Amino acid sequence: MTRLGRCVLGLVLLGSAWAAVALAPPGLRLPEPYRQVLLPLPLYLLVAFGCYSLATVGYRLATFNDCREAAAELQEHIRTARDDLRRRGLRF
Repeated sequence: MTRLGRCVLGLVLLGSAWAAVALAPPGLRLPEPYRQVLLPLPLYLLVAFGCYSLATVGYRLATFNDCREAAAELQEHIRTARDDLRRRGLRF
């Protein structure tokens, strides 16, 4: 199973468990404070996931590593392409 499939399966299982408890089937009486916390729980989880994602992107951006070898290789490719274009008659 792919990672996406596992994530979707997990979300479906969590969502169905939340719906089973939050929609209060007959015979299940939750105290009112629990219901007040349980009903907006998916929204809280979505906001927490968004905060985590922003923090992760910010951290990865702050600790981004330079690849000096790749930069030198790219400069060499650019130089080769310019020389080839000059030989074909293109002026810069």
